[in-house]
Amino acid sequence: MATRVKVLMDCDPGHDDAFALIVASKFADVLGVTTVAGNAPLSLTTKNARIILDICGSNVPLHSGAGRPLVAEPIHAAYIHGESGMDGANFDEPSRPADGTDAVHFIIDTARANPGLWLVPTGPLTNIALALRAAPDLVKNISGISLMGGGRFGNRTATAEFNIWCDPEAAAAVFDSGAKVVMSGLHLTHQLMATPKRIEMVRGAHKVVGPKLAGLLEFFSKMYKSLHDDFEGAPLHDVCAVLYLTHPELFVASEKHVVVEIDGEHTRGMTVIDDRHVSSRTTANTTVLETIDADAAFATIVEAIRACPER
Repeated sequence: MATRVKVLMDCDPGHDDAFALIVASKFADVLGVTTVAGNAPLSLTTKNARIILDICGSNVPLHSGAGRPLVAEPIHAAYIHGESGMDGANFDEPSRPADGTDAVHFIIDTARANPGLWLVPTGPLTNIALALRAAPDLVKNISGISLMGGGRFGNRTATAEFNIWCDPEAAAAVFDSGAKVVMSGLHLTHQLMATPKRIEMVRGAHKVVGPKLAGLLEFFSKMYKSLHDDFEGAPLHDVCAVLYLTHPELFVASEKHVVVEIDGEHTRGMTVIDDRHVSSRTTANTTVLETIDADAAFATIVEAIRACPER
């Protein structure tokens, strides 16, 4: 690539967030990382983010953020990610704690100082919503928000995906903000599975961290397969939000209007995608990623792992 896209990662590691950070560190210009409670409590997502940045040899700023949703009670996902948020491998302790605890103002300051920056949230959208609320000018200053969340079906409920369901009020604010939004939803991310063959590719990609990252995927896949009827492994959801920016040729997308349901008894957290063909449909506000070249995408993930420093 002639120009590396500038990104700020907002995440809740989380197995798939870990691989998103590795891919971003290889193929994008990462200007910083912020953390949010989601897959695990904030203290653990922040610790895990530093562990992965250490693996990447990255010294980018790391700032922790929201420890709970805007309105709802905090709920985590130990049932899929384990108690640590990244069960399945033993990693070295993080090299140092977070560089700060005010993710929202770090997002604002970084975006204002770097016009054209992409925000890449791969967890609940609390930090992003708070930043947009505090600084509405960010909408015009950033290139967009490439997020993992939502989709045409749910996983936490029949209609709601976990990241959106955790904080639907924040998600609604982001989709309604006027910013360019790119959505990697479940209907897309379930196409990128960590199958046994692909896990072995990860194991062999790096003599030091390859086996540990393979251990993450083995745990993640075991949990997914125990909770689903027909999965070959775990979907690497969050990587898709990064790959769209660094390797857009891997995707087919459509332009749709998306809103987030916050009040429905059975649909709270649902991303309502307007797929109608009527000419009166609402103007599109979201690039909805539809398909991914999974083999090429996974090869790109392996390439990023190979680039991790030997230590």
